[in-house]
Amino acid sequence: MGTCCGSNTQFDGLSKDYKRRLWLVIFLNAAMFFVEMTAGQLAQSKALQADALDFFGDAVTYGISLAVIGASLKIRSIAALAKGVSLLLMGLWVGGSTAYQFLVLGLPKAEIMGSIGFLALAVNLASVMLLVRYKDGDANVRSVWLCSRNDAIGNVAVMLAALAVWATAAAWPDLIVAGLMAGLFLNSAIQILRQAFVEYRHTGEQVPAESQHTHSH
Repeated sequence: MGTCCGSNTQFDGLSKDYKRRLWLVIFLNAAMFFVEMTAGQLAQSKALQADALDFFGDAVTYGISLAVIGASLKIRSIAALAKGVSLLLMGLWVGGSTAYQFLVLGLPKAEIMGSIGFLALAVNLASVMLLVRYKDGDANVRSVWLCSRNDAIGNVAVMLAALAVWATAAAWPDLIVAGLMAGLFLNSAIQILRQAFVEYRHTGEQVPAESQHTHSH
């Protein structure tokens, strides 16, 4: 999204409107985690389970984001680093479990995948609309936007996988989508970690620069 992380005027989450929106999105994501994980078990769908895990990761991410709003840039960048690492681990888990499932191919139930995918997409589009005006902020705020966007992309992919599973009577579309979602997790993790590292380094440079400035006067 450009070189916004070098700016001192970045939005850091200190807004009552932003906090209200974040609480609502946390509730939506936590509820959908339980719905999708249950449906994923019933449908034997790796793509649904991967998407449920994404909902869970988002709920935790948003909770951490709320907790560190108003904290120093150093604390916020450390929180963003933790979230980046968790996204990285989720990506590896989804990728690994998808590879494992490939060895024991079971045909997912396309009807459950499609109906739950549609519900999840509606929830995620609502989350995206709630957060879109705050998508460009510090690493902490930006991680919230990236997770929200990932969910919407993931749900479109799950619905396409359900259609392909129904059309082909094969499990490979479900596994491909789960693999692509693992890649999406990893890509977002790298973006968050990169920006968080830049901001963390900036906190180390900021103090000496400020003290030099005061001494010169």
